[in-house]
Amino acid sequence: MISRLLSHDLPRNRWLAAILVVIVLGLALTPFLFPSTKALNVGAKILVFIVLVASFDLLLGYTGIVSFAHTMFFGIGAYGVAIASTRLGPGWGALALGVGVALVVALVLSLVIGLFSLRVKAIFFAMITLAVASAFLSLASQLSEFTGGEDGLNFKVPEALQPGTQYLEEPFFGASIDGRFLSYYLLFVATVVLVLVMLRIVNSPFGRVLQAIRENDFRAEAIGYRVVVYRTLSNVLSALFATLAGCLLAIWLRYNGPDTSLSFEIMLDILLIVVIGGMGTVYGAVVGSVLFVIAQNYLQDLLKLGASAVEGVPVASQLVSPDRWLLWLGLLFVLSVYHFPTGVVGRLRALRSKGRRS
Repeated sequence: MISRLLSHDLPRNRWLAAILVVIVLGLALTPFLFPSTKALNVGAKILVFIVLVASFDLLLGYTGIVSFAHTMFFGIGAYGVAIASTRLGPGWGALALGVGVALVVALVLSLVIGLFSLRVKAIFFAMITLAVASAFLSLASQLSEFTGGEDGLNFKVPEALQPGTQYLEEPFFGASIDGRFLSYYLLFVATVVLVLVMLRIVNSPFGRVLQAIRENDFRAEAIGYRVVVYRTLSNVLSALFATLAGCLLAIWLRYNGPDTSLSFEIMLDILLIVVIGGMGTVYGAVVGSVLFVIAQNYLQDLLKLGASAVEGVPVASQLVSPDRWLLWLGLLFVLSVYHFPTGVVGRLRALRSKGRRS
């Protein structure tokens, strides 16, 4: 049953399976285990990034295409929900319309970009997508009448998802059962469903063709596969999943602006997570997102504890200062790449294969 649910793509490593079980249970029980506002925000961000990074890995890890326009589709999803909810008011109809229009826009744009750009060499396609993403960011900043410009858009979600909506007067096992609680589990269920769908795609005959194109596109073309068509379809699917991730982010934040969903820093975060987790595996997006987002949000708190422990020591107190958290995050990334060149998931699976050969 579990094997079929995972499209027969099992972790193939006991440690990896244990890590994934801990992650799923931890995210499922976050409102009860860590009921603070910050913990809920971190959990929601992890869920959004799992979908976003997995959708990018569908393009990079499985098809071998480097695109810098991924945050554009992420932003389209977030702006679709934000604009619809701002114009039509809080309601499920506005939410559905925003998601639907965003998916249609992403479908058209990704199809056009794929058909007109994927015939060129990889580096030129990457540059084209970077130019398109930059143009879209400028457009979102300037069309203040629709997008709110640099200030972005604040909007209300349906009443059932609003923090002020209380379902129980008293906390249940330490968790407040309110609209925020319901919003979190909406994100959790949507993430689980989307990850399972992506697992189904990459383990289907279509996914096998994408991997063949990644390994040798000339050979795939020679045996009869239309490489441009498959690359375009991969680009479209990746864009649609990224758009849905943007919709989830907007629903959780009830706000969207250029820096929230279109920033190039988000694109860098996606690339870092793919490398940390491992390319060419959906599980890598899960593991990498958890490690990166937790480090990004709690490294400063950890350094504060370290700084108080070595207070008064000249060099050490400066090194572990909370202001140096980006330095330590960079060092952790370098160490992870050095010790896990194929990512955490790739390394664990390689260890299992090595054990089998032994």
